[in-house]
Amino acid sequence: MRRGDCSAPRRRLLKAVLGGALLSALPRPVLSHADFGPVAPAIAVPSLTCMLSDGRTAALVELLTGRTTALQLMFTGCSAVCPMQGALFARLQGMLTEQLARNIQLLSLSVDPLNDDPKALSAWLKRFNARPGWIAASPAPGAVGKVTALFRRGVNAADDHSTQVYLINRGARLVWRTSDLPAPREIADLLLQFA
Repeated sequence: MRRGDCSAPRRRLLKAVLGGALLSALPRPVLSHADFGPVAPAIAVPSLTCMLSDGRTAALVELLTGRTTALQLMFTGCSAVCPMQGALFARLQGMLTEQLARNIQLLSLSVDPLNDDPKALSAWLKRFNARPGWIAASPAPGAVGKVTALFRRGVNAADDHSTQVYLINRGARLVWRTSDLPAPREIADLLLQFA
């Protein structure tokens, strides 16, 4: 084999390696390390009432207790990153083959309770072909501040368009914040670890 015969594949490999190194060296405009990873000590989820997609009301703590939960903040009228969040949970749910047996649930929690009524939340779940084990809820309008204080540390989540996923243990305590745009496999592995 002549030297020139393998130079094109080598160049492609070198570009891929260098491209990955350069990308990893670029500053990330998302979150500082303090805003993702393990939450220590774990933080208890506040007691607040939520309206579910089926019209029932329940305390958020009751929805979370006894289950390992991946929670995303979203609102159904969002056309920017919220649909990506829904697609992320759809892919994630496909990876969790024993989701119900392991008491793992996915929760899409709206930050727009004035517009996200049960009909809108139900349409959200249908849009992403949600199966049992993925629920959607909306807190009372006055409780959105408590939600953002816990998950986004007081940032207005609707304006911020958070793409983090929050992991809640069976004791209804926040134990992990992912980085922005986590891979579904990363979330699945964390859920299985905490379950």
